[in-house]
Amino acid sequence: MSDVRLVPAAERVVLLEMLRPPNNFFDEALLTDVADALQSADDDESVSCVVLCSEGKHFCAGADLRGVGLAGTRRVYRQAYRIFSCRKPVVAAVQGAAIGGGLGLAMAADFRVAAPGARMAANFARLGFHQGFGLTVTLPRALGHQRALDLLYTGRSVRGEEAVELGLCDRVAEDPRAVAIEFAAQIAASAPLSVPAIRATMRRGMVARISAALDDELNAQAALMDTADFAEGVAASVEKRTPRFTGR
Repeated sequence: MSDVRLVPAAERVVLLEMLRPPNNFFDEALLTDVADALQSADDDESVSCVVLCSEGKHFCAGADLRGVGLAGTRRVYRQAYRIFSCRKPVVAAVQGAAIGGGLGLAMAADFRVAAPGARMAANFARLGFHQGFGLTVTLPRALGHQRALDLLYTGRSVRGEEAVELGLCDRVAEDPRAVAIEFAAQIAASAPLSVPAIRATMRRGMVARISAALDDELNAQAALMDTADFAEGVAASVEKRTPRFTGR
């Protein structure tokens, strides 16, 4: 049974909703469902734009890769690559948390509409880990190099208005899903052959860079996976305390 729902939302707009409330943690199966749904939208001539959203408290609070290992993570990233390879524009509606890999998923969209209290963070360094899901490419592309370094080095959370100021999201709304659908409908009102052509030109080379970045990120993550700092970072996160890193 699929963990996503693909339904019409407006003229030439479909809603792609992830269905793993309340946190919508992703794994290979969920990303495969998302990638398949985006492929379906690409193949549907009646669709011009997709709204990516989720049921529950959080857009996506991160990855659930417990016990997956390196080979399993590589398969997860293969599905991430498929998501980046979709041809039609995507607007993400972000409520609650978009953390770690969840932020990576949100950044795979062309645009993001966030709730004022939405919490967006690339918290990898606070876990003793390395960023993934193509954030090596998407964060600097959206924010600029220095601002991306700020978020990656500190792992700090960004909310609402600051997210817009930084370029992490494009609009803030009390009802991000409704506003994302309105935004998508504006995009869908443009010529259905022109928008994908413009998107392809504007994103030229990006998907290839994402492919290379996913490999680099996976290698860096593999190198850190067995460190004491990663074990401490995960334990501190679960216990909701400040981590005590030792550099080992």
